[in-house]
Amino acid sequence: TGQEAGRNRGKSNGLGFARVRDIRFDRLVDMYRPQKETPAHMEFVLQPDLDTQADRNAGVFEALEQVDVICYLARAFVDDTVFHLEGDVNPRRDVQAFHEELQLNDQLFVEKRMERLEKDKKWQKNAQRAALEHALLIRMRDHLEAGEPLRRLDLNDEERKLISSYPFLTRKPMIVILNVGEDLLGDAEMVDALALEFSDQDFEWIPISAQIEQEIEQLARVERTAFLAELGIDQPALDRLTLLCYRTLGLISFFTVGEDEVRAWTIRNGMLAPQAGGAIHGDIERGFIRAETVVYDDLITLGDELQVKRAGRMSLKGKEAVIEDGDVIHFLFKV
Repeated sequence: TGQEAGRNRGKSNGLGFARVRDIRFDRLVDMYRPQKETPAHMEFVLQPDLDTQADRNAGVFEALEQVDVICYLARAFVDDTVFHLEGDVNPRRDVQAFHEELQLNDQLFVEKRMERLEKDKKWQKNAQRAALEHALLIRMRDHLEAGEPLRRLDLNDEERKLISSYPFLTRKPMIVILNVGEDLLGDAEMVDALALEFSDQDFEWIPISAQIEQEIEQLARVERTAFLAELGIDQPALDRLTLLCYRTLGLISFFTVGEDEVRAWTIRNGMLAPQAGGAIHGDIERGFIRAETVVYDDLITLGDELQVKRAGRMSLKGKEAVIEDGDVIHFLFKV
């Protein structure tokens, strides 16, 4: 899943967009009653499971290279009427097998790249760069052979630049979605045990029940809220998953508001004000003057922007200011 997933649409089994459920956005819509509502969205690409024959997995691996975060769905519910390819339900085995496939894919790439560097040695124009890359590839090979994902390998800025275009899968964040039965939905024991066992892989974990989610989708909004409360769930699985993807990718939202439109904009955490404006339009970044910013909590507490201004709570952010999660912004620019 991720913002870049659409590049490989032709090779995927399914493409969809999920709204990032954010209570702040909903409250801003209630406040402004705009003609148009544009929440943040996340793009998901559904891929088939990996095959036992590696050559059949090429299309899956190519698609995974394009995404920002890998979400792996592991079956954890027992139902004799639902066939399992391996004959029995064992989420630990399935997660381990998938992880090993990703590692093997990265190992093969490292080996091929090292062979290529050796083959082209006499024709290389920048011997120093090639030597640095070769040394890094050796580190990566050893790291992978030890069973460690590349996301846990410390790299400096120069090393990250060297491999920035390479399709390493174990450098990507990975979320394991455990499809559990209703009886285990509120039981954290299984998730905690698996998370502990795979603690050296830096996976994120989230339990869901696909059967329950299907039932939820068929309910009206009022009935859905009551049903979730009865199950002890605060949000449907897709809402929780999109927020987890957001956090895993280091993304935040800022808002633009008005009677015409209330909109959530997605940016990287730590982004400066001009670059955040560029998420709206390149002209804003090029001609950036300042950003009139209101903290979301102040806007909700004080009631409207006028009261925020009167209370002296509106701030002006310049070119070196960092945008914070939940900022409500009006950009001033000139081109």
